[in-house]
Amino acid sequence: MSVDRPSDTEPISAEGLAALKQELHELETKGRRELAKRILTARELGDLSENAEYHAAKEDQAHMETRILLLQERLRAAVVTATTSEGDAFSFGRTAEVVDEDTGAVNTWTLVGRAEADLTQGKLSLQSPVGQALFERSVGETVEVATPRGSRRLRIQRLI
Repeated sequence: MSVDRPSDTEPISAEGLAALKQELHELETKGRRELAKRILTARELGDLSENAEYHAAKEDQAHMETRILLLQERLRAAVVTATTSEGDAFSFGRTAEVVDEDTGAVNTWTLVGRAEADLTQGKLSLQSPVGQALFERSVGETVEVATPRGSRRLRIQRLI
């Protein structure tokens, strides 16, 4: 499967899109209400110039609003991309065991869009250098990819 798309779009699975919408909804509703209450409570404590609780709540509000803007941008760019378990290539939505030939370490990664990426859960961004190098490669193929830690030789051991 090819993921040819305009540069202003981003592939995402149907599950990833639902999670993105849910997080955005939570922040826009519950998150904003809770922060508004914190700010109101902190304002009641007196002088705002020396009110640490107020400044912390306003800083948290700024971080949350930045996150909301990022999620809205990702939602606008999101294009649900079909996944397949057929074929012999490591494609979007597929999971593979990948061996680092220099260390022998085996990683189990699923190729996902940037909005879903989370290496702690084995979700590798298709847009990352490693994801791009492994995309559409077959079992047994080895790729060399530059990473911040130096060049790595990665081999697709098996598709799951």
